[in-house]
Amino acid sequence: MDERASAADGEIHSADYSDSRKRAGGNCAARILRAAAYPVLLLAVVCVGVSALRLRWDPAWVSPLFLVGAIAYLALLERLIPYDRNWHPGKDEWRWYGIYFLLTMAGSGLAQLLVALAVGLISPQEPTYPLGIEIPGALLAGSLVSYLVHRLGHRNALLWRLHGVHHVPEKVNVANNGVNHVLDIVLAQSLVQLTLALVGFSRPAVLVVGLFVAAQGYFVHANIDVRIGPLNHLVAGPEQHRLHHSTELSEAGHYGSDLSCWDHLFGSFTWRPGREPAAVGLQDPTSFPGTGEILAALLHPWRRRPAPAPDPE
Repeated sequence: MDERASAADGEIHSADYSDSRKRAGGNCAARILRAAAYPVLLLAVVCVGVSALRLRWDPAWVSPLFLVGAIAYLALLERLIPYDRNWHPGKDEWRWYGIYFLLTMAGSGLAQLLVALAVGLISPQEPTYPLGIEIPGALLAGSLVSYLVHRLGHRNALLWRLHGVHHVPEKVNVANNGVNHVLDIVLAQSLVQLTLALVGFSRPAVLVVGLFVAAQGYFVHANIDVRIGPLNHLVAGPEQHRLHHSTELSEAGHYGSDLSCWDHLFGSFTWRPGREPAAVGLQDPTSFPGTGEILAALLHPWRRRPAPAPDPE
């Protein structure tokens, strides 16, 4: 059983969401939540970052605990101010997404052990420059590498066999942000971390940037009815990332999940106010195993490609 068959679980096929969308009511509480959702998340990044630096908290537990808190916060908002109620995960989907999340976290942690050691040896303990300079610099550098790796994942046939696993779900929500091939996550995170270490950004700067990037990664994937308006031209938001998952490739740009500047610079910014995807997922759903076929998805990059059809005589 895969996500396309989840109607048996009480879910409606997400390709029909534009006809059956039921957004949260327009009451005062919902309007306040929509307006405060993103500022509260950014405030949490600032508060945790400042506290971690001043109190010298160990990044090894600060980052994962913050990530869990951010996920819980956004998951609650998905219930209170959903963008599309039909995008809520069904019972089977929660099980699949949980397995993917655990596999991704465990696999990434093991595979990046050597990278983490390298970062610890290369990165200076204390800031070389004022953090007011280091943090924006680390954010821009890490964001550029992440953008390039992500875009290459869509353009290169081999890398797409890894990254395409993330685009299988026909919904976009916090839970399925963790639907990834382990090697895809390892590749992207390793290159970003190594870049920041080799450039010489200090560990405090990398920690703060990491908190923001983690919050952004789940925020853009959240099934919440939040619009950030002109801020879309500075930072990525859910409105952009839904277009990234669109089955209409002409609008599926937005490879940045933190900053929007690289999408503007490299011509992949397609958002405009009111633009929404008609459907999300793969253009050819049969090209990848379904979300519930976890082992098949992990082995998909090594599956033999079908032989090309003979040219007609």
